[in-house]
Amino acid sequence: TLWSWGYNANGQLGLNDITHRSSPTQVGSLTNWKLITCGYYHTTAITTDGKLYSWGFNHTGQLGDNTITHRSSPTQVGSLTNWKQVTGGGYFTTTIKTDGTLWTWGSNPFGQLGDNTITHRSSPVQIGSLTNWRQVVGGPYHTTAIKTDGTLWTWGYNNRGQLGDNSITHRSSPVQVGSLTNWKLVSCGVYSTSAIKINGKIG
Repeated sequence: TLWSWGYNANGQLGLNDITHRSSPTQVGSLTNWKLITCGYYHTTAITTDGKLYSWGFNHTGQLGDNTITHRSSPTQVGSLTNWKQVTGGGYFTTTIKTDGTLWTWGSNPFGQLGDNTITHRSSPVQIGSLTNWRQVVGGPYHTTAIKTDGTLWTWGYNNRGQLGDNSITHRSSPVQVGSLTNWKLVSCGVYSTSAIKINGKIG
């Protein structure tokens, strides 16, 4: 079951209203929720049957339902059933399907969607044609991902060097960080990125 609480001005709690909650409240009656992630004011989740749902603030299409309409209850994104992983950035969403492809949508002023543009997207757009993406994490304005070969990739806002490519240049498509192939896990801060290698050391 799915539960939410806190700030709800944009329906991001998924309770079909905009009332704030100070204690856990069940969202609907489904019992097959598998993964969930939060952006600034929107929420995205995957069910055990591979469906993708989103709700909350949608001013730049971050819900992925081909609209800019805010939603106060879970709304399915398309009809596909092969969504595997999802991460919520500030005002955007990035996902990986079971076939290893990478998809993204929402706000894109700094290229954080990775589709080689700075155009906002209100529905899922595939990033390249690769099928070996393993993990993806969104920060407020940048994205970081690891491929199945252990390489580390970043894109988006880079004013503090958060992309790790030895520059402060924004990137609108994935750029490899160094040449190592032993990256295991990655996490994004507001203007920083941290990762763990297979040897257990933090990079």
